[in-house]
Amino acid sequence: MSFVRIRPGAVFGRLRAPASKSYTHRALVVGHLAHRPFRVLRPLDSGDTRATASALQHLGTSVHREAEVWHLSPSSRRPGQGAVRIQCHESGTTLRFVSAIAGLEDRTTVISGEGRLSSRPIDPLLAALKTLGATCRHTRGRGLPIEVRGPMHGGSVSLDASESSQFASALLLAMPTLSENSVLELTGKVVSRPYLEATLAVLAYHGIRVARHGRRFRIAGGQHFRGRQFLVPGDASSAAYLWAAASVSGGRVRVDGVGESWPQADLAVLDLLESAGANVERSKGGVEVSAGRPRPFRVDLTDAPDLYSLAGVLAATTPGESRITGAEHVALKESNRKAATAQLARRLGGKVDERPSGLTIRGTSRPKAVELPRLSDHRLVMSAAVGALAASGPSIVGERQAVRKSYPGFWRALREIADGGYVS
Repeated sequence: MSFVRIRPGAVFGRLRAPASKSYTHRALVVGHLAHRPFRVLRPLDSGDTRATASALQHLGTSVHREAEVWHLSPSSRRPGQGAVRIQCHESGTTLRFVSAIAGLEDRTTVISGEGRLSSRPIDPLLAALKTLGATCRHTRGRGLPIEVRGPMHGGSVSLDASESSQFASALLLAMPTLSENSVLELTGKVVSRPYLEATLAVLAYHGIRVARHGRRFRIAGGQHFRGRQFLVPGDASSAAYLWAAASVSGGRVRVDGVGESWPQADLAVLDLLESAGANVERSKGGVEVSAGRPRPFRVDLTDAPDLYSLAGVLAATTPGESRITGAEHVALKESNRKAATAQLARRLGGKVDERPSGLTIRGTSRPKAVELPRLSDHRLVMSAAVGALAASGPSIVGERQAVRKSYPGFWRALREIADGGYVS
C-alpha cells in the first residue's frame, strides 16, 4: 500500500485548474451521440473519464486520446450480434450514462463495475428505461452486472431524483435522439441540481431543445447534436481542495481557469470558505483564497455533495460549532462519506455529533496529526491531506493512487504550492 506523508505548513502559489471531470463525461457522451468525428478539447484524463471512453468504444465509437484533445469517431468495425460487455470500474457517472445509451441499442449490453459501484443506486433509472421500452434486469437479482437492451421509444417518464441527479442527466442526453417526443418529470427531493444544470447547458450548446417547466422537461424527438467539438472548462471540484488548503493552513492560493459561465456545483465552496472566515477574491480568469479569521459555519450541501468531506475538515479545524446538513445521499457514494467524514473530523481532534439531518462538529484550534494509510475514497484522501496541513505534526494519508479517479495531478499540485517541502 502506498501512502503520502504530509508535514503541516502554509501553502502559497498560483495554479491552473485541471479540466472538469463532469464536463468531460458529458462531452464524451455528446461525441458518441453525434455519430460523426468529434473532438473533446482539454479533457480530464482520469480513471473515471477513461472508463466512459472505454465504454463508448465498446458501443461503437472510436476514442483516440492525445494530451490536449480526445478524438471521437464512429468505429469502422461493426459490432457483432452478441452481447456487449462494459466495465465501469468505480465510476458512477459511467454506469448511469452508459445504461441510458445502451437503451438506444437493439442488442444486449452487460454492464458491470468494481468496488462499491454494485451497491450504488441504479434502479430508478432502470425503471425509467423500461417505461421507454428497454429491457433491463439485474443478472444476479440485485446490484451489478445489469443487462440493458433497447431500442427505446419516446414517451412520458416519472423519475425519482432524490438519490442522484445522474439519472435525469442520463435520460436528458439520450432522449433527444429518440424518434418520438418525450416528457421527463422529476419527483422526490431533487439533489445535486447544478449537475443537472450542467447537462442542460451542454445540450443547449449543441443545439438540443429542451422545454423546461419546473420539474417537467419536454424533449422533442429526432434531434441531432450540432458542433464538432467541446472545450472542457476548469474544474471547481478539484480547485476546491487547493483553495481550502490555503484557508486551513494560513496561506494564499490563486487558481486560474475556473469560470462561472458553465454551471458547477462545487463553486459553492467559495461561499463556504467565506462563511468559515477565509478571504475570497474573485477576478476575471481566477479566484484567490487566503486565510482569514476562522469562524464556525452552517452549510446545506444538498446541491454540492462532493464538498461534504472537505466541509468536515474545515469544521474540524475551526474552533466553535459548525453544522453540515443536507446531501443525505453521500452515504451512497464511493464510501459512506457521512460516516467517513465524521471519523476524519474526529481524527483531526473535532468532536462530532452524527444526526439524521447531518453532522455537528466542534472544531479545534490545534488539529491533531492523522494516520490514515488505508483511506481509499478519493475525496476523503484529498480532504485529509488538506486537514493535515493544519495539524500539529506530520500525518500519513493514503491511498496515494486514489486521487487518479478524479484529480490525477493532486499530489503534484499540492507539492507545488507547499514549495515541495510538505508532501512526500
